Amino acid sequence: MDPDRSSSPVGLAAVLGKPIAHSLSPVLHRAAYAALGLNGWRYDAIECDEGGLAELVSGSDPRVVGYSCTMPLKRELLRVAGTVSAQAAAIGAGNTLLRVGDEWYADNTDWIGIRDSLAANGVAASGDVVLLGAGGTAQAALAALAGAHEVTVLVREPGRARTLLEAADRLDRQVRISTLDEHTALRDAELVISTLPSGAADGLAELPWRAGQSLLDASYHPWPSRLATAFDSVGGQVVSGAAMLLYQAARQVELMTGRAAPVPAMRAAIAAAAPGTGLVADPRSA
Repeated sequence: MDPDRSSSPVGLAAVLGKPIAHSLSPVLHRAAYAALGLNGWRYDAIECDEGGLAELVSGSDPRVVGYSCTMPLKRELLRVAGTVSAQAAAIGAGNTLLRVGDEWYADNTDWIGIRDSLAANGVAASGDVVLLGAGGTAQAALAALAGAHEVTVLVREPGRARTLLEAADRLDRQVRISTLDEHTALRDAELVISTLPSGAADGLAELPWRAGQSLLDASYHPWPSRLATAFDSVGGQVVSGAAMLLYQAARQVELMTGRAAPVPAMRAAIAAAAPGTGLVADPRSA
């Protein structure tokens, strides 16, 4: 669903969440608007929690084309929307609200951010994959792992992975749940995707990682994480979560404007605004 709003003189959008001051989404979306020549368009950051989302959306300015939604809104937005994309429904979470006529449409671009950030860095998701964590980002990762041979999800408490297992069933993904101390799965994995909060995977940095393994670490502040440093030190391929942020925002730009996202301009903007996130303006120079 990509309505063409590029001829509109003014379009309003924003990122919603709590806390929100740290968000890099305004940097990315504003850079896209500038590159696309959408000079009358504006993108803001608005603090909002679950209790305030329905009221904010229902009372929004008619010029608002959409909202990016971060924590803690990724499940609440599915309840607020009149229509939910098949992928967001299967994942069980979303990150995008799009105005379509008089209705709000919920979608999920996080899985696209994971898929495209891996592809852009030449990382295949076709072998044995380990997911660290079982939250909303891990659920989105399942959607991006259609070609994986085996997916193992490692969590502190396996009993709390019920929501992820429900998402796996809807997405037709076969997963195995175990604990973070199952080092055999980590040793054998071709790809590790960490969706854990900053510092939560530090204890795994001491494992005997090997060249040929790849890591996508969704946490990019501070960067590099200890786990990313460990992979890099043995010649492993490392992808920063900032790349995931870039590509999920690119899809949001397409949904909100109906225009192809200017990814190079968006990449350059985030590299300039947040140089410590593992992204460079020109990936060929990395």
